[in-house]
Amino acid sequence: MVSDTDVIPDDQWLAVPDIVERTGARLTEVRRWLADRELLGRRRGPHRAVMVPATFLDDHGPLTSLRGTITVLSDNGLTDDEIIEWLHAADETLQGGSAISSLRLGNKSEVRRRAQEQAF
Repeated sequence: MVSDTDVIPDDQWLAVPDIVERTGARLTEVRRWLADRELLGRRRGPHRAVMVPATFLDDHGPLTSLRGTITVLSDNGLTDDEIIEWLHAADETLQGGSAISSLRLGNKSEVRRRAQEQAF
C-alpha cells in the first residue's frame, strides 16, 4: 500500500479543533467519535496533533457508513493507518474511484463486501 501522504493531500487533513468548527460538535463529542472509532485519525505534523482525513466527515459529523466499514477492516487485521490508506486508494472499479468516495456516494454494501474480501 502507498503512504497516506501520497494518497491524501496535506490540506485534506483536519485537526480536532477544525472538526469542532466544521461540524459544530463539542470537543468532547469529537473525542468520543475518535474513541468509539466512528472516525480514525493519526498523529501528523510538527506538533504530532491528531488529524483526521476530511473525507471521513460531512457537515454534521462522521459519515454514517464509516464506522461499520472501519470495524470490518479492523476485524480483518488492518491497522488504522492501513484502513485510512485502503479507504483512499484509487480503485476505478468502484463508483467514485475509491472506497471512501464510493461510501460518500451511498454505496456502503459494495464497499463493505470488498472490505470483507480483505480477509481472504
